[in-house]
Amino acid sequence: MSAPRSTESFSDFFDAALAIIEVAKKEGVQLRLLGATAIYYQCPQSSLLGDLMKRRLTDLDFIALSKHVSRIPGLFAKLQFVPNERVNTLYGANRQIYFDSKDSRHVDIFFDKLSFNHEIDLSKRLDIDPVTISLADLLLEKLQIVKMSEKDAKDVIVLLHEHPLDGAKGTVDTEYIARLLAGDWGFYYTSTTNLKKVRDYLTGIESLAPKDKEVVSARIDELSKRVEAEKKSFKWKMRARLGTKTSWYTEAEEVEDRV
Repeated sequence: MSAPRSTESFSDFFDAALAIIEVAKKEGVQLRLLGATAIYYQCPQSSLLGDLMKRRLTDLDFIALSKHVSRIPGLFAKLQFVPNERVNTLYGANRQIYFDSKDSRHVDIFFDKLSFNHEIDLSKRLDIDPVTISLADLLLEKLQIVKMSEKDAKDVIVLLHEHPLDGAKGTVDTEYIARLLAGDWGFYYTSTTNLKKVRDYLTGIESLAPKDKEVVSARIDELSKRVEAEKKSFKWKMRARLGTKTSWYTEAEEVEDRV
């Protein structure tokens, strides 16, 4: 697969995503955007931050409900996308991959859950926003990555810079995040570790103004305190005793490398 055109802007990706979602809606398929493209779509006031930190979008990721899995091939054929036949044959019930026949854009479709290093069940959360998964789920999607990259840290910074934390419309639902992490020590450990990594990375970004760093840092503090204050489940406490002596996460599967 060739790299995306360097001239593609954020708006190019947004337009492509919205077009796919609209066609899917007409076909009775609920699609919601994931990943960096979704974060930047939800952070229009922070596009300057993305430019300052030289963030480039590379693909489109969506989630759909498993009850619609049989409709996806026909939907993307109608959109003139080319399927990755091997991936879709082997993993099609959980994940499908397509390529835009007009350019090099890569599209990944997941079903019901995001299962990478930790699992995020989205099967009952796709109605929260009409275009993307919720802000809280977008944040968790990044925080669940055990080997968080620089670009993932940038995405978290942009999201936390633009959106307050209280759960109202246009804000990140900290109650949902805290409740989820209070039931899963492994997910809690990865997420809280990554919040510390983001803070460390934030301090070294010379292109960001001090006031912008202060906003993000304060929201990291706020989220961390809320997560720590949540009453932990018995299962969480039992797993916490083992700590990192045994693996606390699942190795993410690179499906394209395995076929």
